[in-house]
Amino acid sequence: MARIAYVLLCHKDAEGIIAQATRLTAAGDFIAIHFDARAPAAEYDRIRTALADNPAVTFARRRIRCGWGEWSLVQATLNAVEAALDAFPTATHFYMLSGDCMPIKSAEYAHAFLDRDDCDYVESVDFFGSDWIKTGIKEERLIYRHWFNERTQKRLFYGSLALQQRLGLKRAVPADLQIMIGSQWWCLRRHTVEAIMAFLDRRPDVLRFFRTTWIPDETFFQTLVRHLVPEREIRARTPTFLMFTDYGMPVTFYDDHYDLLLAQDYLFARKISQDAVELRARLGALYVRKGLHFPISNEGRSLFRFLTARGRIGRRFAPRFWESEGSVGRGRTLLIITCKKWHVAKRLVDRAREVAGIPGVHYVFNEEATPLPDLGGIQTTQEKRTRHRRALIRLLFDTWEADRLTICIDPASIDLIQDFYADRAEVRLLEVECSFSDAYLIGHAMRVGLAGADTPDEVLDRILPTIRYDLKFESDRLRDADFAGFHRLRESASVEDNARALAAFLGIDEGPAREIAGTHYLFTD
Repeated sequence: MARIAYVLLCHKDAEGIIAQATRLTAAGDFIAIHFDARAPAAEYDRIRTALADNPAVTFARRRIRCGWGEWSLVQATLNAVEAALDAFPTATHFYMLSGDCMPIKSAEYAHAFLDRDDCDYVESVDFFGSDWIKTGIKEERLIYRHWFNERTQKRLFYGSLALQQRLGLKRAVPADLQIMIGSQWWCLRRHTVEAIMAFLDRRPDVLRFFRTTWIPDETFFQTLVRHLVPEREIRARTPTFLMFTDYGMPVTFYDDHYDLLLAQDYLFARKISQDAVELRARLGALYVRKGLHFPISNEGRSLFRFLTARGRIGRRFAPRFWESEGSVGRGRTLLIITCKKWHVAKRLVDRAREVAGIPGVHYVFNEEATPLPDLGGIQTTQEKRTRHRRALIRLLFDTWEADRLTICIDPASIDLIQDFYADRAEVRLLEVECSFSDAYLIGHAMRVGLAGADTPDEVLDRILPTIRYDLKFESDRLRDADFAGFHRLRESASVEDNARALAAFLGIDEGPAREIAGTHYLFTD
């Protein structure tokens, strides 16, 4: 059975560290602690005194003064790992933690999870080929030497970088290493950790290289594991659940996140707020419990994106410079149908084609699989279609030699609708208002990743009002935009009322409009 040696990096909250070590070792696991040398000595003494009689606890022999982004964080980790290797010969796995991490599964579950697959868990993607780094310097992290801290010595950090660039002091990455990058929160098997330590003894040049890279805790272990372990034995993911805001800051969890955390496919979570006293108590008690079943829905990240995106709709599709002269074209009428129930809008497009002969496409900007004619490659991906949206629509008009064209756009994509309204073509908009049952909304939540098949009913009960309000918000936003040529089709309206709306929107007589509006399966789920 797996026995875990936790490698804990911490710098504050002595009582919390003592409680964490006591809980983790009570379940038969071990812990090696590195307490930042910047922290008060009295705090460290409290921890050592409280845990002195616990044989499952050890401490890094040398404490390091740690700074964010510095080599010191990796050195502190190596010191703790070395202590754990010596003190715990029966440990099978080494799991990296911070003082802000808490278990979100029981020890029983964690041991079974690690026993299930003989592998290492470490997020590691190609440093140069991936977009893991969202902002700031990238290759400069590696090819120049960094002796100063960007956060506390900004002028020296960037002055040193500029000087090296001016003097052409680039350096090469060790030729036999493919540099990888990822989260610093990993879980490695014992023989992997031993292989890393032996490799470092053989390769002082690798240590020298990483010591002067910037933010090496995101590249050091990630690179060495990939270098030493066969790819089939690596799971490129962190076993610790963490999320980041739009601004690159870690999301902090509070007392009301308990159910959400337990439903994620991870063993620990960070960052748990120091003020979340109830959450910390519940998660602490959880680790030693037995016989628990954990339904995994894993919707945490998508749910967070959904909730935090409300009210943050920006102008993502402002005209690009290469499209400044792009236009669908005067003398053409673009008919936009917007509806949250995509199947209803698609049926309208198909019926308009069948009854009135108006060509159309479905959710061309929202759905990758939308059928399209060959347009020279611009249609191949959803990203390409959106980037060159006016050119795409112009090509569709040309292909079908039409002066009217219907397309579907999701109500959330109001920025796309606004962009088309800024075009020289005539644009009309039809909002299709549907009723939404709880069963439909639950299905919608599952389709977009806000819930899973095992999401508890109490979680769904909390999600549904938010989703229902979000749909109403999108509808209100469309009406508040005051679009010209705006029409509405309602599931609750009569065929006659809907026929009048369709006749005005499509520019057809009421006879064919009534035939379309009377389609018996139009609103069927």
